[in-house]
Amino acid sequence: MKIIVTDEVAQEGLDLLKQDPRIQLDVKLGLKTEELHSIIGDYDVIITRSGTTVDKPLLDAGKNLKMVARAGVGVDNVDVDYASTKGVIVVNAPLGNTNSAAEHAMALLLSLCRNIVPANDCLKGGAWKRAPFTGYELKGKTAGVIGLGKVGGRVATRLKAFECDVVAYDPYIAEKRAHDLGVKLVSLAELIKVSDIVTFHTPLTEETRDMIGKKELAGMKDGVIIVNAARGGIVNEEAMLEALESGKVVGAAFDVWSQEPPNTDVLKRLIANDKLIVTPHLGANTFEAQVNVSVDVAKEILQYLNEQPLENALNIPRFDPSLMDQMRPFLKLVQVLADFSIQLVESHLNKITFTYSGAIAHHDCTPLTVTGLASLLNRKVNQDVNMVNAQLVASQMGIVVDELRSSQHESFANVITVTIEGAGERRIVSGTLFEGVPRIIRLRDYQMDFRPEEHMLLLAYADRPGMIGKIGTILGAADINIGAMNLGRREKKGEAMVILSVDSPVPSAVAEEVQAATDAAFIKALHITTL
Repeated sequence: MKIIVTDEVAQEGLDLLKQDPRIQLDVKLGLKTEELHSIIGDYDVIITRSGTTVDKPLLDAGKNLKMVARAGVGVDNVDVDYASTKGVIVVNAPLGNTNSAAEHAMALLLSLCRNIVPANDCLKGGAWKRAPFTGYELKGKTAGVIGLGKVGGRVATRLKAFECDVVAYDPYIAEKRAHDLGVKLVSLAELIKVSDIVTFHTPLTEETRDMIGKKELAGMKDGVIIVNAARGGIVNEEAMLEALESGKVVGAAFDVWSQEPPNTDVLKRLIANDKLIVTPHLGANTFEAQVNVSVDVAKEILQYLNEQPLENALNIPRFDPSLMDQMRPFLKLVQVLADFSIQLVESHLNKITFTYSGAIAHHDCTPLTVTGLASLLNRKVNQDVNMVNAQLVASQMGIVVDELRSSQHESFANVITVTIEGAGERRIVSGTLFEGVPRIIRLRDYQMDFRPEEHMLLLAYADRPGMIGKIGTILGAADINIGAMNLGRREKKGEAMVILSVDSPVPSAVAEEVQAATDAAFIKALHITTL
């Protein structure tokens, strides 16, 4: 795997990658856009921070790109949607600088409330003045936190430690999280109305861009304090300037800007305003955070290389991290079932159904469905299909993908069933885990019980004496050893479904000979690659 690093990244993460002999790591900082586009096609992964724009032209030039690794939280500089259409995974490091960002927001707020910056400048200038720098206490203030995610939650906890009454607006979190934090969830309109302090901790999206403008600022208390250490553009900067100049906002602290570095007239005037404390996007700039995000994205790359689930991919479904160890074996099971079942279908695909039965059905099974779909489609299309683009590829092929869940199953604690429907064909394969190992327990309407192996031979024929002997004789003559056999049938001397695990591939000529000898209605040599 070839990896290019285009922005400054802490050495600790790079050292992790260098230890893996499968990886070639090239650090190329300060490349011009044209230079990067000319060489990106040679690489599988690009590691960036905010200094590299990963847009449509770069993604198009990256013919071999499989992953964009953003060593930080924000992905404003990455076209995630277009990366998804290209099947490129986008990962970030959402936890590495969480504490750093939260502490910086609090540092800005405290500096603002206690006039640290102007008092520092005054004393260093030789003057001893106290009265102009009378500040505000946090105790008893109502603090409104917009965005109660990982950073916002930490800020809320710290505000409560300063004895603030904390309210929060976040339409995407459960009430339980707010309750656990001791925070009251309110609407944006109510937060704006009641807060003495408003602090932002949301990503910049079309929904949050200019979330706070003239109207919202006008609805705030006179003398409100505003802190933005999240993303530039959430607060309309022209409206912010007017509110500071009018006195509506008594003071503000910004770490982020709609343009970085700031270069517009409005931004220059805003930064120059005496009521605004400013820093140049330092929220993640601690030594600890830089190491953390570098190590986090390096671990994600190694997880990908080892075909393990990714914890911080932005454009693929993910399990709750607390469930990752529990659900990981089921990812392997659904891959094996999909790999097995798709080899039984000769026609075009119309519909694929993933059914989850038992305790597993209580969880979000979308990551399992997408994993199985990717394994299945990789057998049918020429392009690389993964968890990022599997749903899109299926849609483009006109395939209906369905997911069913039932908390009940008669015989097993957890069962996954893959049903594939094509023109005149319907294949059903069910499997479960025995001590963490995939086993197939149903083929069509036959009850089976076998462990999938790399090479197998499946056939259905009319059950009659001597058939197994004939099969064994033919395979033996071809120097193919049978490792295990499983037989399923509905009744004596009825149709039999036989699956043989063999030590080597069964050539088509040998399979045809077996079919002729047994008068098999169906025969298929299988090669399972997902074990």
